[in-house]
This record gives sequence, structure tokens and C-alpha cells, in this order.
Amino acid sequence: MRFVLAIVCFALATISMGLGIAERTILAGPDQASLSSTSKDGAPVVVIDGTALNAYEHTQTVRLAGSTKTFAAYGRTSDVLAWVGNTNYTHVTYDAKTHKLVSKLHRGVATSVPNPKGSDLWLAQYTGSSARSFHLKVPASVSVIAVSNGASPAPSTVTLTWPINNEVPWSGPVIVAGAILLLVGLALLLWAITHLRRMRGPRRTQARMPKLPRQPRYKPSRKAITARKEREAGKERGAIEERATSKGRKVITRFTAITPVLGVLLLAGCTATPSAVVSPSVTPTTTIATKAQTTAVTPAQLQQIMQRVSSTVAAADNTSNATLLASRMAGPALSDRLANYKIRKAAPKEPASIIIPASTIRVALPQASDTWPRAVFAVVQNAATPTLAPVALMLVQNDPRANYKVQYAMSLQPGIKLPELPGASVGSSRLLPDIGLLKVQPGQLALDYGSILTEDSASPSFSLFDATGDTFRTQVGAAEKLKQQKALPSTAKLTFGEAQGPGQTIALATFNNGAIVAVDLNESETVRPVKTGADVSTTGAVKALSGKATSTKGIVATYGDQLLFYVPAAATKSGKIELLGYTTSLINAAEYKK
Repeated sequence: MRFVLAIVCFALATISMGLGIAERTILAGPDQASLSSTSKDGAPVVVIDGTALNAYEHTQTVRLAGSTKTFAAYGRTSDVLAWVGNTNYTHVTYDAKTHKLVSKLHRGVATSVPNPKGSDLWLAQYTGSSARSFHLKVPASVSVIAVSNGASPAPSTVTLTWPINNEVPWSGPVIVAGAILLLVGLALLLWAITHLRRMRGPRRTQARMPKLPRQPRYKPSRKAITARKEREAGKERGAIEERATSKGRKVITRFTAITPVLGVLLLAGCTATPSAVVSPSVTPTTTIATKAQTTAVTPAQLQQIMQRVSSTVAAADNTSNATLLASRMAGPALSDRLANYKIRKAAPKEPASIIIPASTIRVALPQASDTWPRAVFAVVQNAATPTLAPVALMLVQNDPRANYKVQYAMSLQPGIKLPELPGASVGSSRLLPDIGLLKVQPGQLALDYGSILTEDSASPSFSLFDATGDTFRTQVGAAEKLKQQKALPSTAKLTFGEAQGPGQTIALATFNNGAIVAVDLNESETVRPVKTGADVSTTGAVKALSGKATSTKGIVATYGDQLLFYVPAAATKSGKIELLGYTTSLINAAEYKK
């Protein structure tokens, strides 16, 4: 019987282990899903829609072929299509009915596109060999764009691959159960062999005992004989019943020990292979949030833009490259730096313009818009020099194919506290310059504040602005202007003026119906001789920018003030307009002309 049980265990172990191994090898499904599409349209751009990228879950692998050069990037689908514009492009989508990729040509007017490399719309980009095959994990609201060189046909063959988990959960327990049965079978086999050897060993013959003398026989009565027979018959029946009961228990015990093992094996062998599920077995190179954004930029995208702006401006400053600077600056910020380049060329000891740090963004407030132009407010601080004031920036992107440019770069005032702003993932609305829901219309803000710098408390707008902590007012306000006038000799006259600067007014809504507003104010200082034969002497930056050391006509110096305000809602009774930050610089100096 022991040999039979050992054979049964060996057979079950073979079946169990074989089934478990087969589930992992010959019976295993594919380890990846792959879809491919080839287009012969010859369009200069191919757009792989987010639905195609998410035909299966988790990590996506994109392979592009069919072009000599390849550039690829991905961004929000609305941004990608806006950048493509009215150009021929191939749109790759996923057909859920046929489970295939579909390529469709969208005809436009243009047959080429500019170089998309470095666009601020991309969340990530790939060039060279890395553009032919890359991994990513993006939501359905994000699409991939690929080109060759903008004029030649884009990659014609698109292959998307996703990893699939083809492992069967029960294969491991089934193999383990088979190994246990194998050990049990070996144990039973060794037990059976040992028992067999003991049964076949030599038997000893017992010596015969001497016969005892015959005892006198007792002859019982007939009644005693009958009683003894009845007792012996009763004992025999009890023994038979006991043997029957003992045999029944042994049978039951034996089958009870085998039944659980057979149950486990039958359950393991009949387990169905589960449906394949996607597993991120390939490590993605980039992962972004799955929630679709409606803001101008995402926080990670803005950090990338700021690093590009900082490096470009720093490179332009090192060589005074006006062309390079204009690729990342415009408006008042550009005027400030271009004038500073000219000043420092003639007077190297003059201070440079404000530095744009490449540090982590402390405050980010993008405009909530899917159209153009788009504006973004950001505050950055140089981590290496925390004692320097944080820099507040206003950036604007004029169209999808343009990069963000710094319109305003201002130092925040010491100890200033910004108003409560919406989150970076929510964004803010851009307000019109003539909106009437604020204490002062954004378009009128620069002139109202300029009148305070000239007239102080005599200005009609004096009560609207908070003077507490306004260091700019004490630096160039009416008291300082009066001091400059008194310092001039009697042969010259100094007059002041203010005008709305050419920079665009940018207003972004805050909580409590207020707004942060960046404006451009131009202040002029005119020095003229008042006596015949007298002249005006210039020094420093004015001399360097005007190119004149003296003038008998006079000198006009124009300063550009980049000002950042918090303007509360018009319904707020106690709130006042607060100056958050500023930058002032000489932007022009020339001889006076009547």
C-alpha cells in the first residue's frame, strides 16, 4: 500500500509541476501589445492622438520610422493642434471597434512648418536617435507631434507598444504543491522500502518447552458448560464488532488524509488563466499628471520655461547680444536691458540690470486660457543669494509658435506680502485695461501713481494708494524731486514729467475680486540752462546714453518704471492700492529739442 501511495504522489506531482511550468512558458500569453500604422500622405507633421496612446493602459512606447531626420515632442492636444495650425498633417487615432490605429490626412493651406525644437508648448521633446523610440506615460488629453525637418514628409510609420503582464497567479502555488507532493512521495517510497526489508529478514525458531504433567481433568456439570459457552460466544461477538469498528476508522482516516491534497490539486489544475492586465514593466522616462489642465502652462512646464529664459538672458548679458535678448524679452523689460547694454559699454562700472534667477518658482499664476495671447505671473528667488529680493515676472506668449517673453521684471519690496492667489493648476483670468470693477482701472493706474510721485498729497489719487512700506515713493517721490531741484545751480532748471509707457498693461485676477497689475510708467527729467552762455553737464549713465558731456540746449533723461500693484475690488471700502514691487532704469537720454 505504501508503494501505491508513493506512485500516486509522484503522478500528481508530475501533473501539478508540469501544469505550473506550462502556464509560465508554452501556455503564457504575449508580454506586450503592439499597434502600428503606416501613412503614404507625405504630410510634414504627424500627430499621435492621446486616445491612441491610451488604447492600452500604463507605459507607452512610441517608435517612429520612415524619415531621415526625426523630431518628436508631446504636449496638450489643444496646444499641439494650435501649433500645427493650418498645415497639412497626419492624425493617428485609435478605432475602438477594430482595435487598430487609423491614419487620416488633414489638409491645410501650408505645406511646411518651422522648426518646433524648443517650443514652450512642449512638455518634453526628443531629438536624434531618442526621437525614434521613447517611453512616456501621458493621459488622453496629451498628444505626440513628430516632424522630419518641417518641409520633408514626417515619419510615415507609427508603432505603439504597451507592456502586458502575462503571468498567471496560480502558477506559483501549483508548482509549490507539486514539489510538496514529490517530497511526500519520496518519503512514502523510503518508508515502503524500509518496511519491506524488515519483513524479509531472518526468523528465529523458538525452542520447544518441556511438557507439563497432565493435570487431572475436571469434568464440569452440564449447566456450567452451557454458561461458559454463552460467555465465550458473547466475547467473540464483541471482538468481531470491535474489529469492524477499527477497520472502518482506519479507512475513514486514510481517505481523510488524501482528500485535501486531491482537492488542492484539482482546484489548481482547473484554475482558468486570468485575462491579461497591463503592467508598467518598462520604466517610463516621463510621467505627468493625469488631470487635464486648462491653464496657459503647467507648473512643470513653467519651471522649464523659466530655466530657458534665465539661461538665454544670462548668455545675452555676457555678450550684450541684443538679438538673443529679444528672443526672450519684450516691452519694458527689453527696453531696460538694451539701454543698460549701451550704458555699460561706455561706462562699465555702471550697475547691470536685474538678474533673472533660474531657481525654483515660489509663486506661479498662469492665465486660465486656451487662446492667445497668454500671460503668466511668476516669482523666483536666487537660492544661492537668499538676501536678494525675489523677482516678480510677467511673461506673455503672443501666439502658439512664439515663445514666452518677459514683459516685466521687478524686485519685490522688502517684507511685502502678496495677496491670496488662485492655485497654479486653476489659473487666473486676465482682466481688460478698462475694467470698472477695481478701485482704479488697470489702464489708468500708471498715471494715477505717477501724479503722486510728482505732487504727493496734492494728487487727486493720493488717498487711493497705500504709502506704508512704499520705498519707491521715498526714493523718487516729490520730496526727492524737490531736493534735486534745490541742488541745481541757478543757471539751470530741472522739470519733471510722467507719461504712460508703451508697455502693455497686464492684470490677473486674485481672490476677493482684486487683481495684480503690471504697468509701465515713463518719468522724464529735463535740465535746461536758464542763462545765455550757460550749459548743462552730464555724468554717469546719462552721459553714456546721450553721448554728450555738455549741452547748451539741455538734456532730457527718461526713466522706465516697471511697477507691480495689488488693486482691490471697487466694493472694498477700506482697502487701498498697494505697490508690491518695482524696477526703475534709465532707458533714454538725449539733447533737449524744442
